[in-house]
Amino acid sequence: MREKLFGTDGLRGRVNQYPMTPEIALRLGLAAGQKFRNGKRRHKVIIGKDTRLSGYVFETALTSGFCAVGMDVFLVGPMPTPAISFLTRNLRADLGVVISASHNPFHDNGIKFFDHEGFKLPDEVESEIAALVLAEDPAWDFPAPERVGRAKRIVDSWGRYIVYLQHTFPREMTLSGMKIVLDCAHGAAYGGAPQVFEELGAEVVTMGVSPNGVNINDGCGSLYPDQLAAKVREVGADIGLALDGDADRLIVVDEQGRVLDGDQIMALCAQDMLEQGTLAGGTLVATVMSNMALEMFMRERGGRLLRTPVGDRYVVEAMRREGATLGGEQSGHLIFMEYSTTGDGTLAALQLLRIMCKKNLPLSLLAHLLEPFPQVMVNVRVQKKVPFADLPEVGRAIACVEADLCGRGRVLLRYSGTEPKARVMVEGEDKTRVETYANDIAMLLERCLRS
Repeated sequence: MREKLFGTDGLRGRVNQYPMTPEIALRLGLAAGQKFRNGKRRHKVIIGKDTRLSGYVFETALTSGFCAVGMDVFLVGPMPTPAISFLTRNLRADLGVVISASHNPFHDNGIKFFDHEGFKLPDEVESEIAALVLAEDPAWDFPAPERVGRAKRIVDSWGRYIVYLQHTFPREMTLSGMKIVLDCAHGAAYGGAPQVFEELGAEVVTMGVSPNGVNINDGCGSLYPDQLAAKVREVGADIGLALDGDADRLIVVDEQGRVLDGDQIMALCAQDMLEQGTLAGGTLVATVMSNMALEMFMRERGGRLLRTPVGDRYVVEAMRREGATLGGEQSGHLIFMEYSTTGDGTLAALQLLRIMCKKNLPLSLLAHLLEPFPQVMVNVRVQKKVPFADLPEVGRAIACVEADLCGRGRVLLRYSGTEPKARVMVEGEDKTRVETYANDIAMLLERCLRS
């Protein structure tokens, strides 16, 4: 039942098509409110969103549902996903809700939840909520009329979040003399992220800070770093920072215009934490998508890379289980558990800037630590998601490829959690061979799934 509603990161889909409809959002508010309401005290939920035009639709529908079951709603408007996680803890709320489709275009939207500690909900809790939402005749436990909830807007949310972020940067350090190009993707961070760096002393050149409801992630942000790289070179900046629409991920450009992904940023941060003795257990947590070069990097330094399924919440779950202090995804989700319970692009940028200030070296000299293996991803559109173990011909092909790679590469097959697609990923030291392998396996997979 959960699979009919929730994906790897909450609900997500095209606006006004299932599951992203006002009716489902209303029922989500009712179901989640009922799940997290307990006892006789007043309960509250924080609702934030990014800059998509459809945010108004789902904000209103969710608010109606939560108020109907007796929860007070605190509306904070456009704010990053990690800010909602922080505010849920900071304001002692029972639940946090983010209305965002992250890096997707404006015509998509999504809804995801945080518990009172600021962590994303586990699968079993999402399943309970989904069961209520999808029930034909749900048993809504409506309170008496005088116990319905109230809704109000919070005006100092950005101030709280900015102070919190700046406290993660050493007091004895300053960004004075540093020029930063910051691309906010016309998304949730446009209103406050530049201020974070400016107040620490940096000169900030902004991009993607004029949202109009439909330009979020449109050729800008973490998925499109080329314009950022060009701007860094044009203005002679020390670093370029690209956030996505909900600002929970970060992609970086060095002063020469070279793009660094999440794996390369994690390598730099992991080495710094190893030197400080703050990388708990010498463990870095990442997903199956992280480059094999990162695994070898950690092994060579006496550490280890622990892999999880795709999705930053699975990274966080493993970090909590292992007591790890650093984790993330190749896509730019970076979790510093000392400070945050979820990926935070702005916080990650501050940690990277801290290392640059401490080492007093340009990013190009610091970031050569990891040279990723060529990695090729091919998407295969599917009508049904058959377990790969039930496709022996594909399994034999993968075994042959991995034998040929001799331990210096790998093959990964997975289904998208939000789209009708299978993803074929191959990595190795020779890009031409890797591309050939990936395309061959993709064609075989498409043929097997069609038959």
